[in-house]
Amino acid sequence: MFNPSQADVRRFFCSVHAKRLGEQPMEAIETLAGQWIAEHPEYHAELSDVDTALARLGEPGNGTSENPFLHLSMHLSISEQCSIDQPPGIRQAVELLAARRGDLHAAHHEVMECLGTMLWESQRAGRPPDGQAYIDQVRRRATKD
Repeated sequence: MFNPSQADVRRFFCSVHAKRLGEQPMEAIETLAGQWIAEHPEYHAELSDVDTALARLGEPGNGTSENPFLHLSMHLSISEQCSIDQPPGIRQAVELLAARRGDLHAAHHEVMECLGTMLWESQRAGRPPDGQAYIDQVRRRATKD
């Protein structure tokens, strides 16, 4: 199983950003990451300096900004979940939410909240993540007004 360190994740996204800017060839996962990076121009400055990104590892957040590396990782995770429909039903739930919102990007941001809740509850209870509860939460968002 692939288990990158925080430094690996930062290097990956900074590298993808550099490749995008240089219009260099990319692997499939890099292309997908590049698409999500393009959706977040507010992160481009931070992604442009890998040394600073690595130097900031372990720094406490100031509570006013989100971690772009975590945010982009969540986009990739949700994209991968949908591509393989794991947990089963997530693809349909995300597609329903995206159709309801008229925007896949906005839908992903809502799914991130559901994913974060599932992981937090799993860690708090010391249990494996509850994929069905996660999907149910995404579906509820897709069906409420």
